[in-house]
Amino acid sequence: MRFRGSGSQDNPGGHISTEPRINERIRVSEVRLVGPAGEQVGIVRIEDAMRLAREADLDLVEVAPMARPPVAKLMDYGKFKYEAAQKDRSSRRNQTNAVIKEMKLRPKIDGHDYETKKGHVVRFLKAGDKVKITIMFRGREQSRPELGFNLLKRLADDVEEFGFVESAPKQDGRNMLMVLGPTKKKTEARVDVQAEKDARAAARTADQEAEDAMQAERRRQASQQERKAKKKGPADNMDPDIDL
Repeated sequence: MRFRGSGSQDNPGGHISTEPRINERIRVSEVRLVGPAGEQVGIVRIEDAMRLAREADLDLVEVAPMARPPVAKLMDYGKFKYEAAQKDRSSRRNQTNAVIKEMKLRPKIDGHDYETKKGHVVRFLKAGDKVKITIMFRGREQSRPELGFNLLKRLADDVEEFGFVESAPKQDGRNMLMVLGPTKKKTEARVDVQAEKDARAAARTADQEAEDAMQAERRRQASQQERKAKKKGPADNMDPDIDL
């Protein structure tokens, strides 16, 4: 039987361990025992639970210490910790936090600039990033907050396919702010962006192959015409009725 434990649990002066108590460190008179396959064994004396662990060459792990009586499970604790660590590392690798981008607009922005900046906002949202929209008021524009509000509403409506209003428009000094959140998570957005890149690359490859095929056909036709011209002798151009 693999008897393992954390020395810190027996050291009052050390740090508090977050690991469960296992094997001989479980110091209660009885436990509610769960088998290795998750089956309910029932309430048994701690001595019987330890004996079953030894017979199965497994560890007795206290999984619910606050229950009455505590719940303990038969398992390979080393394997359990390894698999948990693997899952934790995989989760950290896949975890991506949304970046907050910022886009600044003026209340009286012209149509061309609006379309350009809207395109940037869409690109940010499609990449899975949040976007903080800032409307900057100057001079007398501060007395017309409805201009900023209407512009933010228009932008939110225009990009609703890719994002949603996470933080409603609010005045912040001379500026008005709104935060847009992406409709897709960062990982999903990355998959979509990569798919678009792959599709564009495939289209470019297909276009190049079509162009190469067309050029090859032109060269073939030119070569055929050249061979025909070489085969055509001087007598072919003479009048057949002329008596030589």
